[in-house]
Amino acid sequence: MSNSDLVVYTRLSPNHSGQRTRSIDRITPHCTVGQLSAERICDCFPAGRGASCNYGIGTDGRIALCVEEKNRSWCSSSSENDQRAVTIECASDKTAPYAMTDAVYTALTALCIDICRRNGKSRLLWLGDKDRTLAYEPGADEMILTVHRWFANKSCPGDWLYARLGNLAAAATTALSGGAAPQPSPSGVLYRVQLGAYTQKKNAEAMAAKLRAAGFDTCVVTEKR
Repeated sequence: MSNSDLVVYTRLSPNHSGQRTRSIDRITPHCTVGQLSAERICDCFPAGRGASCNYGIGTDGRIALCVEEKNRSWCSSSSENDQRAVTIECASDKTAPYAMTDAVYTALTALCIDICRRNGKSRLLWLGDKDRTLAYEPGADEMILTVHRWFANKSCPGDWLYARLGNLAAAATTALSGGAAPQPSPSGVLYRVQLGAYTQKKNAEAMAAKLRAAGFDTCVVTEKR
């Protein structure tokens, strides 16, 4: 497990559980509840605090490394999640909906793409439902997004980012499949076109191949019924 080359500042926190016991198949973005710099995010995790994250994104979009990606951070109020997830603290407003700057959102998208690529994933999924997501076992090429509010009585990562996680996942998957990542959408609105659903994987892949041959970016997403 490597660390992201997008990092511009490193200050490692001692607050972690050592090397992960699970491989990485989740990304969990958080809100800092404050428009903090990358350096200030790292300052939030001194010895004895009992909290940390893998990466922090400052309000200007600069990315910091707080806990190496190979190690389990203390971030999501869930040992199971943190063993599997790369956790990312993102600078945000202090009040609901905890809005983030365009620079933070753009950096978060780029970091998610980088995490997926280095961990051998070609799809980032946002299923938008706690029970469905936690019951879902990602395929070998899939990464899924989870959120802190599913594991604790918190609003993290805030409604501003929560409403945009579908956009983020779609942008990352497009970039990972070789297309140009869509620009961040200030409205948080993304219009999806669904062609069909198949019970046979070979049929889904055949249709995806036809769409790509016609010049359309597409991907096959696996769902359990």
